[in-house]
Amino acid sequence: MSLTFHWFLPTTGDSRALIGGGHSIPIGVGRPAPAPGTAGAIRPPDIDYLAQVARSAEQLGFEGVLTPTGTWCEDAWLVTAALLRETSRLKYLVAFRPGFISPTLAAQMAATYQRISGGRLLLNVVTGGESAEQRRFGDHLDHSERYARTGEFLSILRGAWGDEPFDFKGEHYHVDGATTARAPDPIPDIYFGGSSKAAGPVAAKHVDTYLTWGEPPAQVAEKLDWMRGLAAEEGRTLRFGIRLHTISRDTSEAAWAEARRLLDGVDPAHVEQAQQALGASESEGQRRMRALHESFRAGGAVRDLEIYPNLWAGVGLVRAGAGTALVGSHAEVADRIEEYAALGIEEFILSGYPHLEEAYWFGEGVLPELRRRGVPLG
Repeated sequence: MSLTFHWFLPTTGDSRALIGGGHSIPIGVGRPAPAPGTAGAIRPPDIDYLAQVARSAEQLGFEGVLTPTGTWCEDAWLVTAALLRETSRLKYLVAFRPGFISPTLAAQMAATYQRISGGRLLLNVVTGGESAEQRRFGDHLDHSERYARTGEFLSILRGAWGDEPFDFKGEHYHVDGATTARAPDPIPDIYFGGSSKAAGPVAAKHVDTYLTWGEPPAQVAEKLDWMRGLAAEEGRTLRFGIRLHTISRDTSEAAWAEARRLLDGVDPAHVEQAQQALGASESEGQRRMRALHESFRAGGAVRDLEIYPNLWAGVGLVRAGAGTALVGSHAEVADRIEEYAALGIEEFILSGYPHLEEAYWFGEGVLPELRRRGVPLG
């Protein structure tokens, strides 16, 4: 089994500090913005900086970059289209929410994107687990209804890429003759994550790669077994990916010192305000992320945030979405990657603070270590 590694485009901004925020809450909630030029200053997500991250990811050997979606992000379709000329090989994993766009239009956009990029588009379908965020865009469906709509959306999306015009009439969509002038070549792989009972059947029926956030291996194994069973009922198999941050250094001590530095820079008021926002989420995955650092929030010690060897839950104190990081020496991080790979994880979507520098630490430290061990890399 070949392993594939992707990096992340920080379209909400970047920093040497653990700035938090994410797709559903504003960056820096609960703390004043640091002064420009200081260690915790925000690097704005301007196109020149994002191009620097993208070029570095390509140079270091990453397959692609995930570009998030949400109120506090720059638009993923527009940003990545603007970056196509900055890279030649790198793929762009574009996150978008199916309830906010026509499925036929999405099929057309993807087909166009594949032609102008030379086939470098991947699609990350994000159903959405934050009701306030959904309502901001005019979406008032409840959690289960949103997943039902996503299933219909994906049926139409794939149908529009078929050989014949596609008709569909469901609870949420009714289209006649959905098609594109030319099908995308290749058809972009569809990535999808969701831990709820409503999410599983949608993934099993429609997607290519099922994504999980970075939970301890036993929990990941349980989730993958659940998804394998659902996919088998549909007569399908899935690829599996995991979303993690990384802090990899030449020594374990140096990596944990960096984790401590990031944590020491977080204002407790920032944690409290971010957790109040995240606690309102309807996302089962977000609930599971919050549970990983519950003991620390209840007054535990800093080491309580190491919830499994080299798996640190500190990022989730202030950041929505993926809240865990692989922390350790390059060899230790490679060990954990091989452990997840043994469960069936084939794709790793990684990030770190700041995204430019951490891409180099991982690309020049962990990837060579995996190659030295003979791990096949895609």
